[in-house]
Amino acid sequence: MVELNKIMHIEDDPDILEIVKVVLGTIGCFDLAQCISGADALEIAPKFRPDLFLVDSVMPGMDGLETLRELRKLPEFANTPIIFLTAKASPEEIQIFIDAGAIEVFTKPFDPVTLVEKIKLAWDFVSG
Repeated sequence: MVELNKIMHIEDDPDILEIVKVVLGTIGCFDLAQCISGADALEIAPKFRPDLFLVDSVMPGMDGLETLRELRKLPEFANTPIIFLTAKASPEEIQIFIDAGAIEVFTKPFDPVTLVEKIKLAWDFVSG
């Protein structure tokens, strides 16, 4: 099983950025890169080379699905697991993210206490 070390979090809300930074970076001990937009992620991801993307679904400019499509165009990220964070929680909306290639969808508001464990469970499922 491949170990999860590097996570790229793409989110435009400063409060959520800070919560995820504390939870994943400090408590979870992951190497964490945070971006405030899909365009920012496309620039930083090739240098950072994350094992997993944690992506907000609704962002100005490039939304989460568009960010996913653009990341998939880069050969090194064609198969990198992506988890969406979204306030769009209807079964139909969640299915759109899964159909687009997400390994998991976490709804907002999310529980910071269980975030690390939920990410690790999703990672373990796809990494085998």
